[in-house]
Amino acid sequence: MIRVTESALPNQTRRPKSLLSGRRPLPAHVTVYLFVTVPFVALLAAVPVAWGWGLTWLDVALAVGWYVVTCLGATVGYHRYFTHGSFKAHRPLRIALAVVGSMAVQGPILHWVADHRRHHAFADKEGDPHSPWAFGTSPAALVRGFWHAHLGWILDRDLTNQERFAPDLLADRDMRVMHRLFGPLTIVTLVAPAVMGGLISWSWAGALTAFFWAGLVRITLLHHVTWSVNSVCHMIGERPFATRDKSANFWPLALLSMGEAWHNLHHADPTQARHGVRRGELDVSARTIWLFEKLGWAYDVRWPDPERLVRIAR
Repeated sequence: MIRVTESALPNQTRRPKSLLSGRRPLPAHVTVYLFVTVPFVALLAAVPVAWGWGLTWLDVALAVGWYVVTCLGATVGYHRYFTHGSFKAHRPLRIALAVVGSMAVQGPILHWVADHRRHHAFADKEGDPHSPWAFGTSPAALVRGFWHAHLGWILDRDLTNQERFAPDLLADRDMRVMHRLFGPLTIVTLVAPAVMGGLISWSWAGALTAFFWAGLVRITLLHHVTWSVNSVCHMIGERPFATRDKSANFWPLALLSMGEAWHNLHHADPTQARHGVRRGELDVSARTIWLFEKLGWAYDVRWPDPERLVRIAR
């Protein structure tokens, strides 16, 4: 008997792989809840702690430094490089971007990339994992949609099918290893700031406050900035470029998100390395990619084409 596999069928008769591929194991799901809630509690405690004691210039410097580095790991690495292929990178940079992106604590790389590619495939339509328009357009539906897009979807145990949305990374041994190292790298991103604070101040108090500010508070701030691109930037803002979805530019988030809040052009032309292309649209992630290109670490960068920008402008 001849066994017919899916790959042997004509293109028009093949069925696409399912959107989902099972559910997150319960221990991993509990961990997700912990890394959503614990840093957030730290953020709530930040104001009274800073008012009374425990915030030094060393804490500020460490928190800002770790925020910038790990945010760029997510924006340049996870997003523009691994998800959209906005540039090519030599292996050392490729691995470094996966490491630093993992230390943003936004999920293992295969999950993150699969989710985001699925988002673009179904942006603001059925199948989008985090559209704020998923429940309708009434005020109550938009409140529910905002919560879903900002945080609720992360607490869902369903997993996006990596074989469908991230087969290139699944086939990459380095990235499979990086996916498995997410847990240890999460420990590093919490412990390393504390070690730095302790060694620089030469005190246990310095280690404790650095853990609080450059570890927990930094992570939750980065979480909510990233989640705001999913929620706020699909609800309000400018839409200078034509898209099939509700993506928008929201300038107050531009600096904190390293340029990700220039979200409208990104959805109009997802593979571009630069999202902020109009006058005054600061894009730190694009400038970082430019620096990598100048250093010879990155190449074949997909910089915006002025003629194409004119064609897709509203």
